[in-house]
Amino acid sequence: MRDPNKSDWTEELEPKLSDISILGWCLVAIRAVLMLSIISVGIVFLFIARGVERPFVGPRRPISGLVVNWVCRIGTRAIGLRMSVRGTPMMHPGAVVANHSSWLDIIVLNAAKRVFFVSKAEVSSWPGIGFLANITGTVFIRRERRDSKLQKDLFQTRLGLGHKLLFFPEGTSTDSLRVLPFKSTLFAAFFEPELKEKIYIQAVTVNYHAPKNQDKRFYGWWGEMDFGTHMIQSLSALPQGHVEVVFHEPRALNEYDSRKILAADLEQDVRSAHDFDGKY
Repeated sequence: MRDPNKSDWTEELEPKLSDISILGWCLVAIRAVLMLSIISVGIVFLFIARGVERPFVGPRRPISGLVVNWVCRIGTRAIGLRMSVRGTPMMHPGAVVANHSSWLDIIVLNAAKRVFFVSKAEVSSWPGIGFLANITGTVFIRRERRDSKLQKDLFQTRLGLGHKLLFFPEGTSTDSLRVLPFKSTLFAAFFEPELKEKIYIQAVTVNYHAPKNQDKRFYGWWGEMDFGTHMIQSLSALPQGHVEVVFHEPRALNEYDSRKILAADLEQDVRSAHDFDGKY
């Protein structure tokens, strides 16, 4: 059995791309058009929702958050990706953490629960993706020590608005067959007195199951993989595979004195329901 956390796992050969048939290319075109249409309509409704929300609830997003949730639910169906959910999304104020396998995680996790992603600041300027991230309320942070107070204040503000913040403690995406060690750095901001006594953190496991006769790593997106090529390959599958989202019991932050212990416990939660970790 291979060590699932082996540091050089990214040096393994990437999955061999299968030839896309005429039917596959037709599916790519149909699914891409459907997704673009859904996103376009979603953007219109999102701006309408924000226009209604802003005068009454300010930065809170009770309606626009639902719009993003609905758009992503419809989106998973549009690309044929079957999805199942186990466990219950928490009602407590706080954050959500998950393993990170693919760009598909953004759609899947938004479809499973209304969340606001925490992302590195550079993403805000990316063409297309940056625009979508900004209008959906993504929290952008710089992972620098000098910005730690700003980051804490930002988290406190957003959590105070009732937003569920979601981030990926692995720090990178994987081939979907493993869970990498959780980095504890981001948890530091939650241990400020203003936050620690109030919030919970819920771990979520995301399991991707490849389409029949495809490499088990089919949905994983990592290393130097080209986004466009990976997206086309993902949209061409017939039938598609499926994804399972597992919500674990929330952990009260005030029960922890160490962010490293908290990170380790949340990592173990995710691993406990991961179908492949250490089993391939």
